[in-house]
Amino acid sequence: MTYATQPEASHFVNGAYLEDKNGPPIEVIYPATGAVIATLHEATPEVIEQAISGAQAAQVDWAKLSGMEKGRVLRRAADIMRDRNHDLSVLETYDTGKPLQETLVADATSGADALEYFGSVAAGLTGEHIPLPGGDWAYTIREPLGVCVGLGAWNYPTQIACWKAAPALACGNAMVFKPSETTPLSALKLAEILIEAGAPAGLFNVVQGAGTVGAPLVTDPRVAKVSLTGSVPTGRKVYASAAEGMKHVTMELGGKSPLIIFDDASLEDAVGGAILGNFYSSGQVCSNGTRVFVQRGLKEAFLTRLAERTQQAVIGDPLDEATNFGPMVSEGQLQIVLNYIEAGKADGARLISGGHRIDGAGCWIEPTIFADVTDDMTIAREEIFGPVLSVLDFDDEAEVIARANATEYGLSAGVYTRDVQRGHRVIEQLQAGSCFLNSYNDAPVEVPFGGVKASGVGRENSKAAIEHYSQLKSVFVRMGETEAPF
Repeated sequence: MTYATQPEASHFVNGAYLEDKNGPPIEVIYPATGAVIATLHEATPEVIEQAISGAQAAQVDWAKLSGMEKGRVLRRAADIMRDRNHDLSVLETYDTGKPLQETLVADATSGADALEYFGSVAAGLTGEHIPLPGGDWAYTIREPLGVCVGLGAWNYPTQIACWKAAPALACGNAMVFKPSETTPLSALKLAEILIEAGAPAGLFNVVQGAGTVGAPLVTDPRVAKVSLTGSVPTGRKVYASAAEGMKHVTMELGGKSPLIIFDDASLEDAVGGAILGNFYSSGQVCSNGTRVFVQRGLKEAFLTRLAERTQQAVIGDPLDEATNFGPMVSEGQLQIVLNYIEAGKADGARLISGGHRIDGAGCWIEPTIFADVTDDMTIAREEIFGPVLSVLDFDDEAEVIARANATEYGLSAGVYTRDVQRGHRVIEQLQAGSCFLNSYNDAPVEVPFGGVKASGVGRENSKAAIEHYSQLKSVFVRMGETEAPF
């Protein structure tokens, strides 16, 4: 396979592509056909060492630049990404299987937004002056952490790399980024673009591999911060490893989020929200509202219209811009989802539509809708990460709030209602970090994103991310004599 944005080697370290074929091979599979489109190699200890030591060296000089100078590099990178959006989107489609219709508007563009936003924020990162009694005063200095490690997930590889790199670099840090071994290509292009935009060699390095590469990155004493996007089980392990070294962490993990639809909601809007919260990216979105609570008065109309609109999904070649529903990212993930569908049937949920693998090559599965789902069913308790929507009935507000919160997760939540007061009242009581009112799955870079409970620690995006990629130094200044008891 050849195309304009195909990366040149497995890793990008110290400003250039780097290959070391001593590492185990990583086959990159195009999920739409099952074809092997590239073979990369896992980072060896030598590659990991070059990446960390290179980042450590680059960070020292980068931190000395003014915020304006750092921001200028990030904004240039954003411009380059937008100029190359089509080629980067094609690469993302090959990497993930997501339809080009989606990647053109949701991946490199979102990454460019992050680079532009934090590039603009960088110049305004200052401390504060604190007046104190007697003429004394204090001031604070916002300092970088040092070398940060980013661990990416496979559903939004370009976006996730930018969501981590942009605030890290804006605050004066360097980063070593490890993409998911399932989708390793896109982050390499970000590294290449940052160099072109003027970032120093070593500031943003990309190394490939699975947990055997992630573990030494997380535990290296030269690393000050770890940011992971991934599953809750992986998050627990990484968080514990980082804690051994008292490292800063951001954990953006999974969810089993509630989408609550009251019977006064706009039917079309509510169905649209449920589709966005379950079938966009073939359901492979951590914030998805996969427990769709529908008030009984609207239930049958909702199910009828949802089934009708789901039939309108265009399933086909992801590189055809008419396609709006793509394959699962891998055969392994497809099998996980099929097992959950069988569990739903076994537990007594009513299959409304879908539920089957689509014949042919690749990792295709039908968008699947279950009704009459109860809180104790497996498909209502565990994160599926696939196009499986579960509809649960409810009667009143207090009941649905209690049921919505009865989960270890707390990433997202949504409410559809024409009663704005009720909407705000319900969301205030939901235990979730990223919430939506009469919408679902919006993620503008200006807004903090992250979860509570088992769904994560810290926030990505917005000014809130600055707090997670920097630290404050306080300086007390005494203007008079120093008194002591003896």
